[in-house]
Amino acid sequence: MSTILKIFVFPASLLIMCLGILTILGGHITPGGGFQGGAMIAGGFIFCAVVYGLKENPLNFSHSFMAAMESIGALTYIFIGLAGLVFSGFFLYNLGVDLNNLVPAFIQNIFDYPDPIHAGIIPYLNLMVGLKVLVGLSAVVIAFMQFNHVRENDDSDQDA
Repeated sequence: MSTILKIFVFPASLLIMCLGILTILGGHITPGGGFQGGAMIAGGFIFCAVVYGLKENPLNFSHSFMAAMESIGALTYIFIGLAGLVFSGFFLYNLGVDLNNLVPAFIQNIFDYPDPIHAGIIPYLNLMVGLKVLVGLSAVVIAFMQFNHVRENDDSDQDA
């Protein structure tokens, strides 16, 4: 790719990622949330990966990093849901905003999101969904780019 494109892409992708983080963090009071924000962050990564390539990408996500982020996202989502099941009897019960007075006060204080809207566990769930979407979309693009790289190497070996 051209030098001008490489100079432009990295700052632009950082801005796209910041917008994705903002979408995730404000997802409980605005349209958007985990899926949309995770897709924006993955879009910033994909933007860099397409222009720089996988080897020169300044936002290089290793396999272990992506596996850890996906595991953290899935397990935390499930644990938050199970906490609702344990303390209220309902899976994914909003422990931070206990409308039915089922949850002890100390548990309600742990999951209370410090916001005037009192969203409870919703922002935490948005964050976990954002991690899953970020890793999922990025992994698809990385797999396609690696497959294309392997195919190009096989074609060049056959020509030689």
